[in-house]
Amino acid sequence: MTHILAIDQGTTSSRAIVFDANMKIKSSAQEEFPQHFPDSGWVEHDPDDLWSTTAGTCRAAVEKAGLGPDDIAAIGITNQRETVVVWEKETGKPIHNAIVWQDRRTADYCRELREAGHDKMITAKTGLLADPYFSGTKLKWILDHVDGARDRARAGELLFGTVDSFLIWKLTGGAAHVTDATNAARTLLYDIHKGRWSTSICDLFDIPMQMLPEVKDCAADFGTTRPDLFGRPIPILGVAGDQQAATIGQACFEPGMLKSTYGTGCFALLNTGETAVASKNRLLTTIAYQFDGKPTYALEGSIFVAGAVVQWLRDGLKIIRDAAETQPLAEKADPNQNVVLVPAFVGLGAPYWNAECRGAVFGLTRNSGPEEYAKAALESVGYQTRDLLEAMQADWQGEGAGATLRVDGGMSASDWAMQFLSDIIGAPVDRPEVLETTALGAAWLAGQRAGLYPDMEGFAKNWALERQFAPQMGEAVRAEKYGAWKRAVDATMRF
Repeated sequence: MTHILAIDQGTTSSRAIVFDANMKIKSSAQEEFPQHFPDSGWVEHDPDDLWSTTAGTCRAAVEKAGLGPDDIAAIGITNQRETVVVWEKETGKPIHNAIVWQDRRTADYCRELREAGHDKMITAKTGLLADPYFSGTKLKWILDHVDGARDRARAGELLFGTVDSFLIWKLTGGAAHVTDATNAARTLLYDIHKGRWSTSICDLFDIPMQMLPEVKDCAADFGTTRPDLFGRPIPILGVAGDQQAATIGQACFEPGMLKSTYGTGCFALLNTGETAVASKNRLLTTIAYQFDGKPTYALEGSIFVAGAVVQWLRDGLKIIRDAAETQPLAEKADPNQNVVLVPAFVGLGAPYWNAECRGAVFGLTRNSGPEEYAKAALESVGYQTRDLLEAMQADWQGEGAGATLRVDGGMSASDWAMQFLSDIIGAPVDRPEVLETTALGAAWLAGQRAGLYPDMEGFAKNWALERQFAPQMGEAVRAEKYGAWKRAVDATMRF
């Protein structure tokens, strides 16, 4: 048993990647699934799509690798965070579509929480903000709006989980209702200091606590798969939310180390070690990873729309057919135009946390076309990242914060986007040889638990640089462009 199967269940697709004994990718399979937008600012997934694409890609990846079930030592899982699933304990059938992390339907309730002064207690316990982004208010919404749901939950008939919990439940045939500390830390229901579900917050939201899963370390025994899925039971030994898995995959194990992942959204995490730093700049305090019952904390900034802005160019404006076309278009853009796109399609995340504003474009001329839109889309990700890094540097006075940024995720493959990112933040950007750091993090968690992979120190030594991007933009140009971005954000939030 010399291979690890990593499940990477994302916002727009499910992937499975087989890693060999040297932590190299042997094979992979990926499948997109539909997005559902039942109302403005609402985003849903069919939980059955999450499960079927996960199961299908797992089988496909193992088959593609030319392996059998006896070759797989363990499974690691990483997942889109904050997305909420509620299902029947007896049947495993969901009672509502999954409400996705991007969904803003609980904005009014979150405003009521803030106006009533509950936000300070929530932030003190969870490190999070009273915002629709997180799982707790989404779960409350389902209990409020599905007939009989709260009564059934009180009777022990319904279970709640983030996507990892739901997948583990399905993989184990209902034998395990569990999650890990990183996913629990994103629910708005978990006290990250005491390491347990918060009774006071669950009471505030009227959430029956018997719905909640057991919380484990990131590397732990999460159960074994049903024998019929892969031909034999396979242990699930590692779980982490996608951004924490990427932090692990980037070997950001020392306080002050910083990574940013560019997927559907963009998420920057700064390791703060044993200290849970309370942000003064509207960042999140979260758990980076947890081993042996001991959490390591991080500051996190979340951008809701990063790679999704490229999807918008493809599916909304239809000016590209494939994401790879964005960079060539951007390279042809008129350098004399400064089109600024604020992609607040579902509001703005950190450090603004404005759920109500929507996207806007500034600086259009008669000559603005697809090239300028493509350039503005890629630049918007760089600008938003700088917003996060400036807030982090203001919060964290530790040594080396932000000296170098390690990047991963689909958009990090764009040389143009990464060079602009380095230019606008005025710091080096390191891109690793393995861009699949999220899946790698999940694989390492499971592999080291199984005794196949090295310990933390050994894993960190294996991290390899593919390319470093150094700033080339002059300070005056950097200040001018970033100033235009700040004015555009201000105007967007005022609209």
